[in-house]
Amino acid sequence: MEEGRSRLRIFIALVAIIMGILTLRVGKLQIVERSNHTGQSVNNAVREWRVQPPRGRFYDRNGVLLVDNAPRFTLFVTPRYFDEETIPLISRLLERPDSVISNRYQAAAKNPFRRAPIQTDISFEELSRVLEYRHNLPGIDYEITQKRQYLTDARMTHAMGYVREISESILEKHREEGYIWGDPFGQGGLERQYEAAVRGVPGSDFKMINIKGQVVAEYLDGKEDRPAKNGLDLNLTIDADLQAFAESLFVGKRGGVVALDPRNGEILALHSAPDYDLDLFTQRLDPQVWDSITTHVDKPMFNRVTQSKFMPGSTFKPLVALLALGLGEIDHNDEIYCPGYHPLGGGRIYKCLDEHGSINVVEAIRYSCNTFFFEMMRRIDVNSLNRLATTLGFGERPYLDIAAGEVERGNVPDSAWYNEQYPGIGGWTQGYIMNLGVGQGEMEVTTLQLARYMAAIANGGTLVTPHFVRSMVDPETGVEMTPDYPEPVSLDLNETYLKLLREGMRQVVEETSWWLEIPGIPSIGKTGSAQNSRGDEDDSVFIMAAPADDPEIVIAVFVENAGFGSGAAGRTASFMAERFLTGRLDLSGDRAWIWQQMFEMNSAPLYESLGRPTG
Repeated sequence: MEEGRSRLRIFIALVAIIMGILTLRVGKLQIVERSNHTGQSVNNAVREWRVQPPRGRFYDRNGVLLVDNAPRFTLFVTPRYFDEETIPLISRLLERPDSVISNRYQAAAKNPFRRAPIQTDISFEELSRVLEYRHNLPGIDYEITQKRQYLTDARMTHAMGYVREISESILEKHREEGYIWGDPFGQGGLERQYEAAVRGVPGSDFKMINIKGQVVAEYLDGKEDRPAKNGLDLNLTIDADLQAFAESLFVGKRGGVVALDPRNGEILALHSAPDYDLDLFTQRLDPQVWDSITTHVDKPMFNRVTQSKFMPGSTFKPLVALLALGLGEIDHNDEIYCPGYHPLGGGRIYKCLDEHGSINVVEAIRYSCNTFFFEMMRRIDVNSLNRLATTLGFGERPYLDIAAGEVERGNVPDSAWYNEQYPGIGGWTQGYIMNLGVGQGEMEVTTLQLARYMAAIANGGTLVTPHFVRSMVDPETGVEMTPDYPEPVSLDLNETYLKLLREGMRQVVEETSWWLEIPGIPSIGKTGSAQNSRGDEDDSVFIMAAPADDPEIVIAVFVENAGFGSGAAGRTASFMAERFLTGRLDLSGDRAWIWQQMFEMNSAPLYESLGRPTG
């Protein structure tokens, strides 16, 4: 009996020891080594669902919401559980070609345990059809993601850019930043430039799945989930009302306009025409529609404000006047006689717009006298012109907070450039240089460069940095951040000379092109009729600032094949400035008739019909 009791005690002790060891081991696995085994557990029965954060919203300068997010249904596949034989069924339910679904699946199959989108932006009806057959579609599930929603009449196409699913080539470049197949990615404009800020930080949801890869429960009641962090909101400098108004003035035209604040470089409006509808990119884009946009003869994806290069015409004359004054080639009292042309010698004649007689620099700007500025450039070295033009932002790619590839540098030639283009003795002559004096010849500028140059004249000699974004705001904390822009540059220009330029430009608006004057608000401006390499009618160019004494807005306009700068381009700028400064348009008297001419391509009928002197 005693021996049996001893054996029982030994057995109980052994059982207790074994249970203690097992308990310690389980405790170690569950507590001490839990993190080491979580990944294995997830791979076996739990899947990580990527949670896309809300993309940052865009507001205009007055707090108007321009761009928000709207729900989008996306179908996902987990290749490990997917049956390729169901591809025809999915294709039929979604009304997509088998090849589209198959290609998406093959791309996702490179990582069989990772859930990836197999079709984005499906309709609710399409999703409903898929869910009816869900029991036949292992490895298939869905998610409500987001797409861009545009809320105002101001389209801002070229400034905004658009958002599309990341391409394979872009993914390869940005994979280390945490992107995966199917993520949204900004394309062009602000969406691309501020992608890192507005994207946010993706989160993760962990789900328990069944043998078909379908969700059955939350893993650990969501304790392991990582919430997504919202993208930063952008407060833009754009005035939505002015932007929409500018777009309405370019219906039926090709060209561009940019309005900015000459005090700080904030862009108030920027429009390139023709443009395209950004809503096209919030849904499934038909390849034929995409082809029609990219191959259209008018190139709607081409930004004519920052990329279109053209000769500035007479808008360049104030720069030449500033240079001649600075070099001492002329002072404010000196006069040049204009007989209606400029003889260079050798039988070469450079024509003027009229016979202006003896005129000084202010009058030369007012009447846009070619003879005067031909003579200035006859006296000035081309390299001096290049240096001043470069100082004022020409021939350089200006900073702008959109992708650098969307901004052109243009060209203002110097002697080295001419030597390269026309090598040998007599390759280029003084006649080439004189043509630069009237903004013609082998020079190229952009509308954005003209706006910066006009701002420097208007603000007393500061070259501002044009930009779209005032601040970035964390919507969760309210913390506001200011983007890091290049500082404006003080050019140390002679204020006396700038006053002469502004006086001449004031007379352009008040006397020579009086129909461009804003009722009750003095302004300054300069017209330009620029020849082009297309061989058709001149381009209409105009730059202006208002009010004249303390400018709040500078506008540069370029309209292809619209003739005189005081026509289509000038009217556009004048009405835009009035709309911004007063919030309305005064359409009384002659200004009502001028408004009716806004949508005429050629400005010539304006002069004939009004019957007033044009100077």
